[in-house]
Amino acid sequence: PAPAGLLGDPEPEEAVSDDSSRHGGRVRGFPHERGNWATHVYLPYIAQEEFLELLELLVSRARTYVPSLAAMEEFHLSLSQCVVLRYHWIEPFVRSLRERLAAFHRFFCVADQVKVYTNQNKTRTFIGLEVSAGHFQLLELVSEVDGVLEEFDLPTFYKDPSFHISLAWCVGDLSGRLEGQCLRELQDIVDGFEDSAFLLRIQWEQIRCKSGNKYFSFPLR
Repeated sequence: PAPAGLLGDPEPEEAVSDDSSRHGGRVRGFPHERGNWATHVYLPYIAQEEFLELLELLVSRARTYVPSLAAMEEFHLSLSQCVVLRYHWIEPFVRSLRERLAAFHRFFCVADQVKVYTNQNKTRTFIGLEVSAGHFQLLELVSEVDGVLEEFDLPTFYKDPSFHISLAWCVGDLSGRLEGQCLRELQDIVDGFEDSAFLLRIQWEQIRCKSGNKYFSFPLR
């Protein structure tokens, strides 16, 4: 039987628009096809007011180098790449994830190192906070998620991942403008922010999987 989140139309069609002007110029990583569901496993981060204040300071400074920079509206730490699932794979995929992740406990990590990233095809640039503590637990989670991906012959996560929370983004490869002096200034803001050591010590309480417009949660013990 399909999970509760999938009841209804046996293969509902996602609402799709490939008009990049409607979503800030972002370019789809793979073409949409009916029955293909973009799927991503991640740790969600619910931003507190103090975090949003820090974000505003960072984006304001970074915009003096890249005016087109846009702040992220939601925050997460990825445990998988974005992969494509066929609709009928979603239920067994989620079930396998739930089984593999059931034994994991809540844990802390520290995300306090500012870093610049680009996506694989260099169509977007990001500013993120890289994890400086808690790497081992994250690798353990990725190992289990990779195991599920391998069951479905899907791409696993990056070999030497730089775990991070993305803060802001822009279209194109503008990493050259953001690295160097800009990056040093952003790190100074983080280091000097009041209570940043407490603010950027994050407790993870659940893992999520997003497949198309469906969300599945896996609470950590």
